[in-house]
Amino acid sequence: MMGVATMTTRVQSWRASHILLVCITMLFLLRPAVSFAFASKPSSARQWSKSALGMVRNRGLEVRREGATPMEGGMTLYIKAGPDGASVGDCPFAHFVRMVLNEKGLEYDVKPSTQDTKPAWLIEHYEGKMPALRHRKECYTESDVIAQYLDFFFQEPELSLAKKEMAEASEAVDGFFPAVAKYLKHTPDGDEEDLELKGKLEASLQKLEAFLARDERTGPYMVGDGEKISLVDCSLAPKLYHMSTGLKAFKDNAINVERSYPALQAYMDTMFAQKSFVDALYPEKTVVWGWNNARQ
Repeated sequence: MMGVATMTTRVQSWRASHILLVCITMLFLLRPAVSFAFASKPSSARQWSKSALGMVRNRGLEVRREGATPMEGGMTLYIKAGPDGASVGDCPFAHFVRMVLNEKGLEYDVKPSTQDTKPAWLIEHYEGKMPALRHRKECYTESDVIAQYLDFFFQEPELSLAKKEMAEASEAVDGFFPAVAKYLKHTPDGDEEDLELKGKLEASLQKLEAFLARDERTGPYMVGDGEKISLVDCSLAPKLYHMSTGLKAFKDNAINVERSYPALQAYMDTMFAQKSFVDALYPEKTVVWGWNNARQ
């Protein structure tokens, strides 16, 4: 019962900082790390993903001494390295996290890492998973968890919009990237299975096209009326970049997005010009390198 008492003390500390925590999970019973399931923001009760926000882990790091509310600064993002082992790699999930950091104007260091250059504590205590955000004396892995952590504590601009609208946009995106990955990885190109995988990707693209062509959407983004950028946009844009690059490099542009999915093409043009996207961008040749390895 000591673990429950400890968690109760921590919740009281959070409340003293005026941060509402609706539920406390017992995940620490299943993991060696301490974990909290945070509710959505006090002001809006909004939540984008079903995954628990914030896997607060101190394993391998110093014990935290500052107050409960995280402060800006002291952020280091460990991500997959490129072919030279030092440049930014092709991971769309790292790109997603960097877009969120950039949208919020948060300062952070980027540490492209290989298996040989990852910190020992990251390998020992977090299975070497990347992207991994170390914020002062805590570390977070999984891109969705990192994004929710950042949006919870650094709320300007807010990227988790109305819960219902976020869920609708997430449903439109669901299944898209798995379809991209299966199609781009498949060899030989053009065989019967390849055509089947192409059809499944086209079905996902048609779902996105229909969602983006809604009459109520007046802005360039995905969620609700499209007037505000959201976590959904930050997650989707890097994956669309991978699809666009991969179709050219491996599939001879077998899917013509501009001709068949005009609303999606317009959305891609908007997102690919977004400053937060551009500032985290890596060359197309790096994307090709990554997928080429996956096709081996």
